[in-house]
Amino acid sequence: MTRSGVHEEGARPGTGPRRPRPRDGNRSGGRSAPDGRDGPEGGGPEGGGRPPGGRVPGRGRRALRRSATALAVLILGTSGAGYLYYGHLNGNIDKGERSSGDSKARRTGPNAAGQTPLNILLIGSDSRASKENVALGGGRDTRGNPPLGDVQMLVHLAADRRSAAVVSMPRDTRVDIPECTDPKTGEIHPAADDIINTSLARGGAGCTLATWQNLTGVYIDHWMTIDFAGVVTMADAIGGVEVCVEQNVWDRPLPGVPGGSGLKMTAGTRKVEGEQALQWLRTRHAWGSDVLRTRAQRMYMSSMIRTLRDQNVFTDTGRLTDLAEAATESLTVSEEIGSVGKLYGLAMRLKTVPPDRITMTTLPTAVDPRNRNHLIPAGADAERVWAMLRDDVPFDGRGGGAGGKRAPAGEAASGDPAAPDGRIDVLVRNATRSAALGPVGGRAGAIARTLLEKGFARAVPDASGALAEERTAVRYPGAGLRGDARRVAEALGIPRSSVERSADVTGVTVVVGADWREGTAYPEEPPPGPGDLPEDADALNGSETDACMDVYEPYRW
Repeated sequence: MTRSGVHEEGARPGTGPRRPRPRDGNRSGGRSAPDGRDGPEGGGPEGGGRPPGGRVPGRGRRALRRSATALAVLILGTSGAGYLYYGHLNGNIDKGERSSGDSKARRTGPNAAGQTPLNILLIGSDSRASKENVALGGGRDTRGNPPLGDVQMLVHLAADRRSAAVVSMPRDTRVDIPECTDPKTGEIHPAADDIINTSLARGGAGCTLATWQNLTGVYIDHWMTIDFAGVVTMADAIGGVEVCVEQNVWDRPLPGVPGGSGLKMTAGTRKVEGEQALQWLRTRHAWGSDVLRTRAQRMYMSSMIRTLRDQNVFTDTGRLTDLAEAATESLTVSEEIGSVGKLYGLAMRLKTVPPDRITMTTLPTAVDPRNRNHLIPAGADAERVWAMLRDDVPFDGRGGGAGGKRAPAGEAASGDPAAPDGRIDVLVRNATRSAALGPVGGRAGAIARTLLEKGFARAVPDASGALAEERTAVRYPGAGLRGDARRVAEALGIPRSSVERSADVTGVTVVVGADWREGTAYPEEPPPGPGDLPEDADALNGSETDACMDVYEPYRW
């Protein structure tokens, strides 16, 4: 059965051995991704100039290394034993469909250079679908329950490949989960108002992806999941990851507070691997909150990226083999990247970003007024984070970004002819309900009347019940109505980035979202610029090596 509410670690102490990871179809858990490896696309040397004779020693060595790597891949793909091994690695990879839920997000258009951003959702689950995961996560009585997505991070690689952003969402954040179809059983799960980690049990990772897309308006290209045993496997293959605590920590059961991950460390910087790495990622009580747990998880991921970049993977065949085995055995991925070659290409694209241009944040949240054990996205602050991702604005304040993608209110829609205002058919829908608030009555009628006053004589409200969408949008079914949709958006002051083609509408349709609960002029704020993150996003720079977790006093020893 689907579990909701606060899911304590108490029922799943991090004890027991771990070895081969389970061969089930629902593996997920801490998190990991093919990131930061030493290899192609790493950029030239720092000095810029070329020494006499045209040779740049560092660049020459890198070129040789790239050539050797490419040759090794070629050999693996053509020789008999190599071909079998390549097939073995591909056979290790479990795959699933990219999206299994009802989502209306559309892929971002290319920038002036023809480049598009890349978005990857990383999911870690508490799956108990194997004896290894039960041993590592506890809770034998919950072995048959659907997995929960307790770690969720969206990785955004900028279109120019010069910066990256990571946004974590606390597992107990209440959101609108769309209707999802389980890709294994065909079971249809109706839309729900629930915490984000339950989405994994309602249609797999594809349902979690659809939930994120609807919440953020960001098109997500791929997902990757990893479970308890997979975290241990990857941590061992990497050779450990450095983390830091300000005080001695022991995350253990206390009177009145059951559970705990079992993490026990002395103060200072320590390397965690294997089961201890899993304990670090699952610890919550010792940090004091689920939000602070996401900070510890981001610190681990940042340190892991630096560790991988520092390792000479491509000149050490044994290390490369170990990592390839661990990654392909530990990860389940969306089907469009379900091969060694595609994962390798993805890793190379991620590797181009230096650590000091990787910014790791958490979603700004507030306490859920309906259940104080849960959280909800924090209104304008959360929307600012999503807007920066949608518009490909660098989180670190460096670089120009695309912050001007949104057309200013009143800007004419050039290049797409529109019919006269009075001849454009417009349907207005009320979608002001959100996970935190009920619908605002009469919103469709109010905006339809505003359009009538502006000369749109064929604007009518939709009489059906209120829907739930985070963002206001103007949708149209085909290219022939794009100009009409843009003209309607312009009249209402809705940014052009919110004009979307959709197969779910039959004509120009204004969907009044939860961001427009009052007034007749769309309340758009100036688009955020580079580095305009809200303070409660808790930004961490990927190059920080002195970040340390403060231990909640009852869990010090």
